[in-house]
Amino acid sequence: MDLYNLGKVPWHESQLIYHALAQLGHEALSLVSPATPYVCIGYHQDAEQEVDLDYCRRNHIPVFRREVGGGAVYLDGNQLFFQLVLHRDNPAMPKRRESFYRKFLQPVIHAYRHIGIPAEYKPINDVICGTRKISGTGVGEIGECVVFVGNLILDFNYEMMARVLRVPDEKFRDKVHKTLKENLSTIRGELGEEALGRWDETTLNSLLIKGFEELLGPMDLREKDQALQIQMGALAQRMMTDEWLHQKGKRLSLRDVKIRAGVNVVHKMVKAPGGLLRADFQVTEGKYSHVSLSGDFFCFPETAVATLESALEGRPVSEARKILECFYKDNEVETPGIIMVNWLEVLTI
Repeated sequence: MDLYNLGKVPWHESQLIYHALAQLGHEALSLVSPATPYVCIGYHQDAEQEVDLDYCRRNHIPVFRREVGGGAVYLDGNQLFFQLVLHRDNPAMPKRRESFYRKFLQPVIHAYRHIGIPAEYKPINDVICGTRKISGTGVGEIGECVVFVGNLILDFNYEMMARVLRVPDEKFRDKVHKTLKENLSTIRGELGEEALGRWDETTLNSLLIKGFEELLGPMDLREKDQALQIQMGALAQRMMTDEWLHQKGKRLSLRDVKIRAGVNVVHKMVKAPGGLLRADFQVTEGKYSHVSLSGDFFCFPETAVATLESALEGRPVSEARKILECFYKDNEVETPGIIMVNWLEVLTI
């Protein structure tokens, strides 16, 4: 397997490289860290609802939509990212998502333990120290590949993370900031300021490489070749546009609903173990219309959310359970930490 140990890269390259590798069907491990900060939102999220886009524009903080699920996050050079790209049929890859996470989070756990942090795996996809999360991870399917992304967190800007999110008021923002500090830890937080000098990017990446080689065999160090750079450039033309960023938001903004007897416009949110589910839809004479589903959950395949939206369109609300049963059965869908009852809760009025 190839290894791209690239260190600090332009912020957009920290996202484009694993998307490009996956689209090329190129199995590899990429290790990167963004040279400048940016905000990254999950594939199923609505940028307008999740991020304070005006604040980001005023402060020159780019916002990027990835093709991996999960939530919005503020990223900078204090986070060291690993990006593992594997073919779907790679025999080293477990078929169930929880088994996948359990296996491929071991290099992260071992790296943390090596430097003195007692990290542990917590289902479905968390690495924790005590009760606090200490690595952000996610899995997505791109092309014929599965992409696993995650990080080692040297330090974290809790204040900026709370600031870039869209929230109803400042009181709520303060609560977000406080909750982040209580529930997310870092190498600095666990080992002190001096640890940042001792455990630098080169050393920590070496620990990750060793851990992944124990799972996948020796890796060959590579530089970005012409084919990879061309693919990254082509992706940039699509993924660094407003159209790509706002694909969920644009669909929502096209609604022009006149409310009358027999018509309900519904916006609901449900927090499930696997993430936040958000549903916006109209019910006209007992039938769904204008259905839009978003949130910080993971769904495999990624396109299944659009399939569910289409399946609900025009169907009676009373048939929601039947529609969901068919959705999971016919499409071989996996939604880690989210079960049918969670969907039913967010889709009923």
